Amino acid sequence: MSARPEPATPPADSPSAQPIFQRVLIKLSGEALMGERPYGIDADRVATIAREVDRVVALGVEVALVIGAGNIYRGMRAAAAGMDRATADYAGMLATLLNCLTIQDALERFDVQTRVQSAISVSEVAEPYIRRRAIRHLEKGRVVIFAGGTGNPFFTTDTAAALRALEIGAEAILMGKNAVDGVYDGDPRTDPDPAFLPALEHREAIERELRVMDTTALSLCMDNHLPIYVFGLATERAIERLIMGARVGTIISTPPREA
Repeated sequence: MSARPEPATPPADSPSAQPIFQRVLIKLSGEALMGERPYGIDADRVATIAREVDRVVALGVEVALVIGAGNIYRGMRAAAAGMDRATADYAGMLATLLNCLTIQDALERFDVQTRVQSAISVSEVAEPYIRRRAIRHLEKGRVVIFAGGTGNPFFTTDTAAALRALEIGAEAILMGKNAVDGVYDGDPRTDPDPAFLPALEHREAIERELRVMDTTALSLCMDNHLPIYVFGLATERAIERLIMGARVGTIISTPPREA
């Protein structure tokens, strides 16, 4: 194992001298691991993500991760055509485990203590998901990676991210995107002139069908006033800058009701 790098210094554009969060959950799509590949895993992109997480851990922030499976499932889409929905969802849960183990290995190359907890039983390679144990790992400075989604078909990893964030008491979800740097009022891949949205409320994202997260996940975050920070992984040191209070990407939040 290589020696831990020196703790990263806050970026120059940071408005805070200390992290503004104590505990966060980072949600990455499976596509975030592809880099420029059509599917699968790009080793350089994985190393970049691990380096970003390492910098945040070095600042004393407790970090959990949820990773999707689009990079793997995209490659098996033809084989899954016509498959029973529940069966296909279980296959997707197993695919998330492959990505979680990949990120765990990359983090441990930076000497970041990591634990994978799975919502489905795979005891040879991951712990079972136990809320109190996950929180204890975080309190000890370990990164916890949640695999297997919610453990149930018909629920996405977005919903799993919202659920786990609430269960562990995370202060925010940091949602890394592969091809965009935040939320737009249209699809940047097809809309020639979409407008960037620096801030909006959960309800607005649902009503405008902005496809930031699935509706179940957004509703869960809205009901519990859990903010979501949507950013582009291509933005340099984006996670660290968000942790230090810089404005990066889009903030989705619901202000508390007045008494």
